[in-house]
Amino acid sequence: QVHLVESGGGLVQAGGSLRLSCVASGSFSRINTMAWYRQFPGKQRERVASITSAGSTNYADSLKGRFTISRDNAKNTVYLQMNSLKPEDTAVYYCHAELVTSYTGSWWGQGTQVTVSS
Repeated sequence: QVHLVESGGGLVQAGGSLRLSCVASGSFSRINTMAWYRQFPGKQRERVASITSAGSTNYADSLKGRFTISRDNAKNTVYLQMNSLKPEDTAVYYCHAELVTSYTGSWWGQGTQVTVSS
């Protein structure tokens, strides 16, 4: 069994910051790429940022400069630092990881709500 558990979401005023965390637990031998996605009501999930096991990062163009993804491989944790938040950042944020168990598979967290008030 593998679990991804997000934390850190909540309500923040526009211009504020939040830091999301996602911890992977269970039986796996390696974590490859980890990523954050977000989903707006009635829309498809979209990728926010990703980070490889070596630390290479990739961001959605519209979020570069405000959001920073990082990871702590020793803690099996990925973070998303979100600064200068805007009301349009309001969404459910999901953690995603590619994990190696008896096979290489894809796992999602349960999601955490981020609400930015104006």
